[in-house]
Amino acid sequence: MTRFVHDATNTVDPLGDADKEADKATKHNRAKVGSGRPSSLLYTYGPGAIMDLSQFTIMPTGLDDWDRIWNRRDGVPQIRAPRLREVVGRMLQSRDVQLRPHPWQPKKSSLSSEGNDLGVPARVFPQWLRCTGCDMLGMLSQFDYHNTHPFRTDLACFEHGKCTGRTGDKTRRTARRSAVPARYLLACVNGHLDEFPYEEWVHHGKPCTQAQFPALKMVDRTAGKGASAVIGCASCGLRRPMNEAQGEAGKAKLPRCRGRHPHLDAFEPGGCRNETRLILVGASNLWFPATQSIIVMPESDEEQTGELANQIRVALGEKLAKYRDNLDLLRDLLDSAKVDVTALSDDDLSQAVTTASAPLASVEEQEAWLRDWDPVDLLVPEWRYLLKDPQGDHHGDPVSGLTLSKRDRDPDLQPEITRVLAVERLRKVNALVGYTRIDDMDRVGDLPQRLAPLTRTSRPAWTVATEDRGEGIFLQLDEQKVAAWERRILATDVWHAHRDAHSRNFYRRFSDTAKDVDPDTRLKPPRYWLVHTFAHVLIRGLAMTCGYSAASLSERLYAWPEADGRSAAAGLLICTTASDSDGTLGGLVQLSEPARLERVVTAALFRATRCSSDPICAMRKPQDPEDFLHGAACHCCVMASETSCERANRFLDRRFLIDLPGGSGLGFFGRAD
Repeated sequence: MTRFVHDATNTVDPLGDADKEADKATKHNRAKVGSGRPSSLLYTYGPGAIMDLSQFTIMPTGLDDWDRIWNRRDGVPQIRAPRLREVVGRMLQSRDVQLRPHPWQPKKSSLSSEGNDLGVPARVFPQWLRCTGCDMLGMLSQFDYHNTHPFRTDLACFEHGKCTGRTGDKTRRTARRSAVPARYLLACVNGHLDEFPYEEWVHHGKPCTQAQFPALKMVDRTAGKGASAVIGCASCGLRRPMNEAQGEAGKAKLPRCRGRHPHLDAFEPGGCRNETRLILVGASNLWFPATQSIIVMPESDEEQTGELANQIRVALGEKLAKYRDNLDLLRDLLDSAKVDVTALSDDDLSQAVTTASAPLASVEEQEAWLRDWDPVDLLVPEWRYLLKDPQGDHHGDPVSGLTLSKRDRDPDLQPEITRVLAVERLRKVNALVGYTRIDDMDRVGDLPQRLAPLTRTSRPAWTVATEDRGEGIFLQLDEQKVAAWERRILATDVWHAHRDAHSRNFYRRFSDTAKDVDPDTRLKPPRYWLVHTFAHVLIRGLAMTCGYSAASLSERLYAWPEADGRSAAAGLLICTTASDSDGTLGGLVQLSEPARLERVVTAALFRATRCSSDPICAMRKPQDPEDFLHGAACHCCVMASETSCERANRFLDRRFLIDLPGGSGLGFFGRAD
């Protein structure tokens, strides 16, 4: 069990600090310095990431520090998604984990004060800054913070109060000049991040011979061109360029990792001692979120019992084991804890109590589950529910918020599409379980070991989640035709070329510290390539008439062959969601009407037969030593924005969708003339 070393006096609590200043009768500036949307705080700027503000950078802290923010409210809101909560609990090894939104409250007007005491706590990071006037390189404490305008967040900055300018400047005079973050950091593959040791670097690991606290300078005239800066010591005159720390040769010159988690203000117990890598503040591989998401479906009896059991276990704590046989007393205790069990019979309550009292899984069982768990398991219940015809038009479930209507097939709609559902309302819940650095999730074979923590506790009580509402269109493909087509594709030279390219890609980019993994287990089957490509051309077609941009539409793919415990699937959900409580406006779901959908699908397939990069695109097939994970697909014809695609534009090939000019004959839908 991991326990982090942490000084509780360093807990980040801006308003708590302001209260202390108020008690001392000193003025404290509470002017806003930045904001972010819930989606960006989940996928781009979560705990441990670095967020750019106008003049400096910050790092959202671990979830432990968020508790002080939530404690300003009588109750903490939770997002109900039992199926997702169970998976997240297993991944975090915390059975009673809760899903909570970001600490935020809407305002009645722009000048009102609701929610001013809420927000995501963050600390300035990195804390080495460079003066833009004289190139002085120093710690945060050597600069002054300036923030006086409550409505100009871009003016908040750190300043060098007595900057004298650069040597040789004829107009040198003492003035206040802004400071910017020194952009170099050290990272390791286990998710640790540390400040770059500038003082040790310029002196080659030895103390300065002229000063106990040497004056450092960072001369950087070509910002944005890698490690181009030169670190100099004004006290002893030594200089050393940062490009010496780059590449394989530079690794040997860098110190070993100290195991630092700056978002937790803590170090890994026992240290880390991995090799470190030079990384820039704005690097794209600095922070990769590990998230799980579901479309919330109506809850089964088992899910309802499990959710109630969780509420009982959290509400009663140690009292559960003591009073589990006294149902009358339990009802009183639960009523005091605001857990409603009045509608339950004694038998149902007893069953829920029994479930709540079940012992925790052993460490070995948890590790086995993490090792064998397949993310497809989250999609299977959604697929099974969408296979059922709704009881009528606008059939809604009040708990999940899902509203479905069955659509008739237009006679001219492609026969390979067997069912259409209008998803008039849906609720999507996304939860953060951790993050990785340097390597993305799908490049890490030993993900549970490489996942960096969000809290200092080994069993977190909650994790942050977002809740989006929207609409969509669900299409189901003919399983028999898909299976026959898939068997044919598996024997083709095109598929063998994709398989070989995937192996090359996998071994070239796989994490050095990951366990041995068969690359074929990470290769998506042909039906996935088919459904994925179809989803992309549909997104392009729907965006032309639905009123939403293509970047606002996203895919949810159900494409897997038959396996133990689940039947085969071949279908897709194109949806658009928004974090606003009212969801979206209905422009997408209107296109599920038979005649409109037929026109959209026919036009999308026809446009897919031509690409402005043809014939190069249509004939593209990876050959050794190429390792790209797509075939006849490019940004001109198929590829979509990052917000739309769940696989970063991998596993796409138009020739699997329709017959391309040149006689490929592999298209599932045949000719699209």
